[in-house]
Amino acid sequence: MPPFCAGDCMINRVITDGRVNKEIQACAVFGVMDRSGRRFGGKMIVEAMKNMKVRGNGLGGGFAVYGIYPDYKDCYAIHLMFEKEEAKQRVDQFLDMNFDIIHDEEIPTNEEANVSDPPMFWRYFVKPQKKGKDKKLSDDDYVVDKVMKINTCIDNAYVFSSGKDMGVFKGVGFPEEIAEFFMLEELYKGYIWTAHSRFPTNTPGWWGGAHPFCILDWTVVHNGEISSYGTNRRFLEMYGYYCTLYTDTEVIAYAVDLLMRKQKLPIEVVAKIFAPPMWDQIDRMEEKKRKFYTTLRMVYAPLLINGPFTVIIAHHGEMIGLTDRIRLRPITAGEKGDMLFVSSEEAAIRAVCNPDRVWTPKGGEPIVGRLKEVIS
Repeated sequence: MPPFCAGDCMINRVITDGRVNKEIQACAVFGVMDRSGRRFGGKMIVEAMKNMKVRGNGLGGGFAVYGIYPDYKDCYAIHLMFEKEEAKQRVDQFLDMNFDIIHDEEIPTNEEANVSDPPMFWRYFVKPQKKGKDKKLSDDDYVVDKVMKINTCIDNAYVFSSGKDMGVFKGVGFPEEIAEFFMLEELYKGYIWTAHSRFPTNTPGWWGGAHPFCILDWTVVHNGEISSYGTNRRFLEMYGYYCTLYTDTEVIAYAVDLLMRKQKLPIEVVAKIFAPPMWDQIDRMEEKKRKFYTTLRMVYAPLLINGPFTVIIAHHGEMIGLTDRIRLRPITAGEKGDMLFVSSEEAAIRAVCNPDRVWTPKGGEPIVGRLKEVIS
């Protein structure tokens, strides 16, 4: 298992003649949502990621897809990767003790795909089986608790997706290779797709460290480097979230779940927690705004994301793009009818459609796509 990576996506270090040379690159992120709720296949997003191939190096790629399990839409879809058969046996016992397992199966993969040394992948469609003090927990909090127990207590087993009617598929390879491995274009349709091509900074790529990062139906793909990782992680541990996947981006997924699901803050406020105005700007605000931003900075100081970042956050019914306040990582948005696109590059949007509109969002200001209709 790789050592902890302090930064995720910015620089690949190559040692030559005893010296460290830095090859500057950047991750690619892309998201597409049909705001009418229409489900569509993965060809579009795979082509968009191919257009940005230079931003990765084959050490990580992945996708999150929403609306893919209509037959089990009331169940939590738990995706696991196992590095040893013994780990699967322990997880099977744990899940059987804590959930009603409605169905489970190996996640279909293509053995001919160009990926190296994949672990075993399995998915379980489950419903909580709460007992004793756990009965006080909501179903979502119960699932988070059990996911954290598996990831911290069962060696060689990792839950990498745990939401209803959605799934994460990720691993070591370029995004198109991961899509081929999981047969995404052939097997799945969804109304939101997000994707990532990883360029790790300080560690080798590994299957669990690829993006997206997920808890329940919240997923995050990220381009940047979180220098506040230690502070962010310690704060989240107080609320029962434990980082085990050796990549700084994991804290964003848990922070979003804490702030938006548990504390019910809107993304417009969460954006100001992650990328707040500077103190000198706050001092110049009118009194009501000054009090609001001062409170946010004092209460949520440990969740400020320090460092350059662009993220695409998704959950059922919503896709969000956000960059740091001074835009040290790129983000572009586009629209074509009901389709909303968020991308590292405009070229990737234009590679898959002729958009009605393309624009560059302001730093620290979220782009938000929401469903116009309820999905049946």
